[in-house]
Amino acid sequence: MEGGDRGVAVASHGSLGSGAAAATVRELLQDECYSDFLNKDFDVKTYTSQSIHQAVIAEQLAKLAQGISQLDKELHLQVVARHEDLLAQATGIESLEGVLQMMQTRIGALQGAVDRMKAKIVEPYNKIVARTAQLARLQVACDLLRRIIRILYLSKRLQGQLQGGSREITKAAQSLSELDYLSQGIDLSGIEVIENDLLFIGRARLEVENQAKRLLEQGVETQNPTQVGTALQVFHNLGTLKNTITSVVDGYCAALEESINNALDIKVLTQPSQSAVRGGPGRSTMPTPGNTAAFRASLWTNMEKLVDHICTVCGQVQHLQKILAKKRDPVSHICFIEEIVKDGQSDILYTFWNSVTQALYSQFQMATNSSMFLKQAFEGEYPKLLRLYNDLWKRLQQYSQNIQGKFNASGTTDLYVDLQHMEDDTQDIFIPKKPDYDELNVAAVDANLTLAVSKNVAKTIQLYGVKSEQLLSTQGDASQVIGPLTEGQRRNVAVVNSLFKLHQSVTKVVCSQSSFPPEAEQTIISALKTIHVLMGNAVQPLLTSVGDAIEAIIITMHQEDFSGPLSSSGKPDVPCSLYMKELQGFIARVMSDYFKHFECVDFVFDNTKAIAQRAIELFIRNASLIRPLGEGGKMRLAADFAQMELAVGPFCRRVSDLGKSYRMLRSFRPLLFQTSEHVASSPALGDIIPFSIIIQFLFTRAPAELKSPFQRAEWSHARFSQWLDDHPSEKDRLLLIRGALEAYVQSVRSREGKEFAPVYPIMVQLLQKAMSAFQ
Repeated sequence: MEGGDRGVAVASHGSLGSGAAAATVRELLQDECYSDFLNKDFDVKTYTSQSIHQAVIAEQLAKLAQGISQLDKELHLQVVARHEDLLAQATGIESLEGVLQMMQTRIGALQGAVDRMKAKIVEPYNKIVARTAQLARLQVACDLLRRIIRILYLSKRLQGQLQGGSREITKAAQSLSELDYLSQGIDLSGIEVIENDLLFIGRARLEVENQAKRLLEQGVETQNPTQVGTALQVFHNLGTLKNTITSVVDGYCAALEESINNALDIKVLTQPSQSAVRGGPGRSTMPTPGNTAAFRASLWTNMEKLVDHICTVCGQVQHLQKILAKKRDPVSHICFIEEIVKDGQSDILYTFWNSVTQALYSQFQMATNSSMFLKQAFEGEYPKLLRLYNDLWKRLQQYSQNIQGKFNASGTTDLYVDLQHMEDDTQDIFIPKKPDYDELNVAAVDANLTLAVSKNVAKTIQLYGVKSEQLLSTQGDASQVIGPLTEGQRRNVAVVNSLFKLHQSVTKVVCSQSSFPPEAEQTIISALKTIHVLMGNAVQPLLTSVGDAIEAIIITMHQEDFSGPLSSSGKPDVPCSLYMKELQGFIARVMSDYFKHFECVDFVFDNTKAIAQRAIELFIRNASLIRPLGEGGKMRLAADFAQMELAVGPFCRRVSDLGKSYRMLRSFRPLLFQTSEHVASSPALGDIIPFSIIIQFLFTRAPAELKSPFQRAEWSHARFSQWLDDHPSEKDRLLLIRGALEAYVQSVRSREGKEFAPVYPIMVQLLQKAMSAFQ
């Protein structure tokens, strides 16, 4: 109990001490005298000097002593309060010192082991490094010695190969190639033993390259495959095959470009002869009026030489490409052409030809733009240029199909000029002159050029048509048929004649071409169709007026009396009716006053033929409507049928050319005198003469009660004729007739008639037969 009480007392005393210590600490912290000692940057010297300056040293020392005393007490109280913890930590420190001592001992042992191992490794490592460096230097020295020995050997062998000339040139190139390989990646300068050999090798390489170039040039010029193959093998061995071929082809291109420039150089072409006196400075380079022929002769001579040069160079390049395609390296068996095109480049001839065509285009364009004389010479004598052009392609066909192209500069220029000339000629379409079709004749030698020229011709024809259409007269006087030709009609005739001449001439030229491309022919024919249509449109107003006048004359037959009996003589009193005389006179006058001025006879007959056919149909239609028709009227109407053939004769070459209309006219005339039964059984019925016309004609033999369709509808003859024109269908016409017959039946029944007219059953029978074809 006593011990427990003591522990409680100590704990209580500790608690009280802790509280008092905390209070004391707070007092010390709050005291300004001790606050300086809490700063992190506290400096003793500074504090001391400040205390001396304040001149209260004794008081300050007393306070410091008091503070120290209080801190000692506080420390004592803390030790008393935590003595168990402090003892435990002191014991732990002793254990930690033992552990640290043990670790120090083991670290020392490890360090000793490492030192012993290092002593065993460093010395062998240093020896290995030294031996490796020594070996590397030995290898470099051996490699260099081997290279030197090989260079000395190859140099000696190269000397012997060079003495062998062209026979040993490929071996010399191979030796040089090996020497180049030996010299790669190493600096051989400063080695006295091979200095002279290296100089000799450099000179030998230049000598071999120059000799190979001469051999290649000679082989290409003479088309010698052996020489070319040897030279190519040399360049392959030297590793410069691709660069050499590129250089050779570029040299050919440059030479050709220079030749083109010289051939088109206006200064050279206009250079006076040696004996002529030269002009002073500033004299213009143009041919004098008297020297134009000499200028053009010189130009075409240069062009022929240029074409020859192009063919020669193309042959040389093609020969070079052929050898490249055949030649293989004897060691690697690689084809030389594969070395050239392995970077995706096209074949040599194609590349060369692209450069040539580009040079031709640019030089020709530059020359023709800078000199009007050159341009006029090429345009004026284009056939010569085209002949050279085609001759060039024929000669180049043997080399390759890949160099097919077009002479764009001159060809396009000439086509453009052709079109301009054609358009200029079109402006004065009525100036008498002979048409010029040299363009088509000259271009016939080339299909593509022919097509291009044909398109120009077609454009010119269309332009000609547009200009002609603007000249046509469309006023009322252009279609009059009462008086003589008006000024507008004369102008229309002139336009049609001009269009006809153009159509005829172009058609003749197209047909005369032996090998005219179908596409080009179709292009021109399509343009000519527009001309033909325009001619038709130009004469259509006149044709319409003539047709209307003829219909008006024919319709007047109903004003005459055809109901009279037959005369005592059995013949008509007059050869024909008055309307027929008028019709014959009108047609004859129209042909003489209007249509004879047209030079296109076939075209006129093609158009008047339709008028003649229409006139015959109108005549038969109105003849079938005549009521009443007596025996005398039949004789006069039959005479009119005969005269009708004479009346429409001027509209065609032969009346028989009118076809079905003429056959209907011939077939209808005998029906005038036949009985109704014979009429119904006529073989011309249906095929030649429509059923509607025959049934309509039978109305003339019926009593007045049986009215014709136009009488039942209370129409005039002109209106009924117009209705028939508006309803060309045979079925519509038959339905109208059936309505008239049904109306007649109703009228008979309404008056309680006992029988029908004798002709009625025949008409019904024909109607049923005709309608059966539409069921």
